[in-house]
Amino acid sequence: MASSSSSSGGRPARSLAPRPGAVAVASLIPGLPDDLAAVILCLLTFPDQSRLRATSRAWRLLLSAPTLLLLRRRLRLPSRHLLCLFPDDPSLASPILLDPTAPTAWWPLPPIPCSPHLYSLANFSALAVGSHLYVLGGSHFDARSYPLGYPSASAAAYRLDLALSPHRWERLPNMHIPRGSFACASSPAGGVIVAGGGSRHPTLPSYGSRINNTEWYDAATNTWHIVTPMLRERAGCVGFVARGGGDGDGREDELWVMGGYDGYTTVGGVVPNDLYCRDAVALGLWSGRWREIGDMWVEGERIRLGPMATISADDGRVTEVFMLDGHNIFRYHFASNRWLKEATLRRKIPNTELCGFVSLNGELNVIRSANVPIKISHPRRLLKKGRALEFQVYNPVSRKWRVFITHAPLSESFDCRSAALCTVEL
Repeated sequence: MASSSSSSGGRPARSLAPRPGAVAVASLIPGLPDDLAAVILCLLTFPDQSRLRATSRAWRLLLSAPTLLLLRRRLRLPSRHLLCLFPDDPSLASPILLDPTAPTAWWPLPPIPCSPHLYSLANFSALAVGSHLYVLGGSHFDARSYPLGYPSASAAAYRLDLALSPHRWERLPNMHIPRGSFACASSPAGGVIVAGGGSRHPTLPSYGSRINNTEWYDAATNTWHIVTPMLRERAGCVGFVARGGGDGDGREDELWVMGGYDGYTTVGGVVPNDLYCRDAVALGLWSGRWREIGDMWVEGERIRLGPMATISADDGRVTEVFMLDGHNIFRYHFASNRWLKEATLRRKIPNTELCGFVSLNGELNVIRSANVPIKISHPRRLLKKGRALEFQVYNPVSRKWRVFITHAPLSESFDCRSAALCTVEL
């Protein structure tokens, strides 16, 4: 342990040491070698690390995301995943971070600055690329438009660098095509790829457009580029990048797009009814060509459209894809293009209740609101129910469940129709 700490932490310790002729720099923690102190600081939870950056210049340098990530890799520590929760409209409700190693420690982020005329943003995509957190597109209402009851799609893009302190949202160039409820994934080159979508909104689901446009954000040049559109219009879909999953000897990286709807019909000529897609499509990121994966459900089989989560290997390659359908979890089998039942939730959830579904540190997390009693010291006060989140955590390797409840700083109950979840890896 001592040898690995000294060898792995040697470079950060030397980078913090004073240069010849420079003023002496105080040690990280008085009485401890800098390499050992760096390991201790590296193992703290993210909220604690964020608070302690202001302690000194040396701590601010060590606890920055690039230095911290490099140190954790040298120490061969597992990557740390944080949960970022957007409980509601991100311009009104602050997104919050949770470190699963400390389920009681929530860290609020600033709300997104946007026009005061825009409200009720939903169906946006939130994802992290490195230490950068992105919020893209969505469907919202504009107080200046007419009629007021129809939603419009957004082309706005925002980014926040978690390595900087204080945290500030940066306004990025708009996407070429406004979209909400679309497939979104990080590209191997460090950018973001988006495909499909439309202007549909949870409060008015029968209205909205559908598009097939695809574009890619280049973080190096801060520009959006139009790429080959999908074979047909599709909204309400999800996406992920499968590295080396393409056809041919090269095995190129691909953007997979699953699920969604490409049209709607009416029941009795009055009630609109969506036509859901049975197949998946994949875009080769080198060739720029789409290929059809085929139907994932056979004729007569019910189409499952629950939230999806992916698990990746150390190199970032997606190895497993899971879907939450009611109180069951299904695993996608790439070879047969079928969904197979994986597990049943420890605590069953009513079919009318929507849940969040995300992977953290190789485990699947099913998140829902939970009302739990709050301990009150005064004997005459009535027992109250507090807002909390229930996590049902499933490990696909050991096939075991664990359940915990955490009190999140939420002003309202957790509603998956307007909330968004993503995983941040530091």
